[in-house]
Amino acid sequence: MDAELKISLVTLASLFSFGCSSPDTIPEEEPFGPTGIPSEIRATPEFDGIPVRGGRNVGPLMANVSVTPQEDIIFTNPDDPDAGIPELDELMAAPKRGPWEESITIARQLAVREGKPILIWFTDTARSPMCKALSAELFSKRDFGKWAGEHLVRLRVDSNVSVDDPQLSLDEKITQQSERKRYVKILKERYKALGHPTLLMLNPSGEVLWKETGYKRGEADFVWGLIKQAEVASSHQYKKWRKQLNKKGYREWEGKRGRKVFAKLVSYSKGDLILIEPGGERYKTNESRLSKEDRGWIEEQKRIRGIE
Repeated sequence: MDAELKISLVTLASLFSFGCSSPDTIPEEEPFGPTGIPSEIRATPEFDGIPVRGGRNVGPLMANVSVTPQEDIIFTNPDDPDAGIPELDELMAAPKRGPWEESITIARQLAVREGKPILIWFTDTARSPMCKALSAELFSKRDFGKWAGEHLVRLRVDSNVSVDDPQLSLDEKITQQSERKRYVKILKERYKALGHPTLLMLNPSGEVLWKETGYKRGEADFVWGLIKQAEVASSHQYKKWRKQLNKKGYREWEGKRGRKVFAKLVSYSKGDLILIEPGGERYKTNESRLSKEDRGWIEEQKRIRGIE
């Protein structure tokens, strides 16, 4: 084999190894091994998922979790695969948003990151009296808000689209409003939301656990019960999935401010780490910015491998 080609292959392999250890000497199940990178949760082709009615759930909820092959990972710069990777500190320091997300992409990322199902509320704040009733009788209640903040990622899709940013020109407002209307239309078609309100619960893989259209005054406790039931089913399956990923080297990392992320270490060099979440998002950080427990874990792994 050509000498320059050998050097290139060794350099590429080192991106996925820990320190100076050879990848060939690391067991496949080790967290720093070159295999099993990364896992990505994919939604099922059938958006209707598995319905939950009358307190019952049917069938496995996360049977469609699959793994993204390493060759499917696209780097922005082949000469510098770490270029453009955001800092983990930015993720951990990001301020908490409002109780309801507005982007399905952000909601899906949070669901995977936090292990929570997504409650999607298709509403029309301008023209639906039952949406207003549902909000007044359930979603705006303090008890529900506290419980939902601990157990759910909430996403509101409002057909009442308006853009009131005074810093935008009239053309920019019209463009944004058109884009938002298109976004709402796509989600309504994807999840077959044919009326207001429509509620859906998705597990972190994107599978629909429960769907309900319409609301009657006085049914707040009944609806909350169905939401809780779907959350329990999702939580049970998420724990199984997380145990499987633990065996592949994924673990919970914590910043000094207590914010956490579930990810796998795929590269370590002189204190610099690159982590990858199950959804495929990559972040870089330095071990000095991690919790005392994480730094201790890294030192233990270095000791086991004889790395200074």
